[in-house]
Amino acid sequence: MNKFADLEALVAVIEAGTFSAAGERLGVAKSVVSRRVSQLEKRLGSLLLHRTTRRLSLTDAGKNFYHRAVQILADIDEAEQSVASETTALRGVIKLAAPLSFGLNHLSDAITGFLKEHPAIELNLDLNDRNINLVEEGFDMAVRIGELEDSTMVARRIGRSHSVICASQSYLKRYGEPTHPEQLNQHIGLQYSNISYKQQWQFQTKAGKIIFGQPQIRARANNGEALAAAAIAGLGITSGPSFILGNAIKTGKLVSILNEYRPPSVGIFAVYPPGRLLPVRIKTLSDYLADRFGDNPYWDQDLNTYK
Repeated sequence: MNKFADLEALVAVIEAGTFSAAGERLGVAKSVVSRRVSQLEKRLGSLLLHRTTRRLSLTDAGKNFYHRAVQILADIDEAEQSVASETTALRGVIKLAAPLSFGLNHLSDAITGFLKEHPAIELNLDLNDRNINLVEEGFDMAVRIGELEDSTMVARRIGRSHSVICASQSYLKRYGEPTHPEQLNQHIGLQYSNISYKQQWQFQTKAGKIIFGQPQIRARANNGEALAAAAIAGLGITSGPSFILGNAIKTGKLVSILNEYRPPSVGIFAVYPPGRLLPVRIKTLSDYLADRFGDNPYWDQDLNTYK
């Protein structure tokens, strides 16, 4: 009886989605994985998985056991790495979540570089703008931008995100360019729906005073790239992170406006589940991303708004 292998099989099935995929991940036959999970359930005297022809899902008991199994396996892996020599290559799985646009535009290149440096690391990357529950969904780390709502998470700032207000030349020619946030009530706005209206349209003077604009919202989207495309098409003014809008400003597709009243910057964070040791591979990835991004990120270079 190998309790470690049984735990590993259950976790692999949940993360891979099927017994076959779990077998491929573990390098064993599907039947071996199924037998390990079955003998684990028999030993515990409780059903851990609902099995149908279409999908697998955890029972209530399985959910509780799965979270503990993930932590146990992570602790064992960390213990092994902590006593390994400094020349030993990093290894293991990293399950990482990140916002879609930031992931596509900037994180993916950084991750590629990291994986080239550490070929024994296996990465599972989830790019999604929804607020993922790291503990319930078994993530090792998430990249989050802005104010952190969950105070139970352990966080480290790895960068800073600046926002810009911009519109196309065609829009400004038709409606004029506002010179103060109060004038936005005479303009059309494009709203990022994952944050509040007040959050998106707040500005900061050079003296540090916070003021608000009130544009008339014509379109809403939960993705910054979609709003950038709408702004380029002349549909309105948008406010968003420079890591999305900066390139369009540099190429002349968008014009940065209200530069004297730019929105407050926010942090880019690496966030980890609470209550467990931080594996060496996760800390190393965090260090790598902090070096890559930082408080003066490369995507703001040559962006006149921030000079």
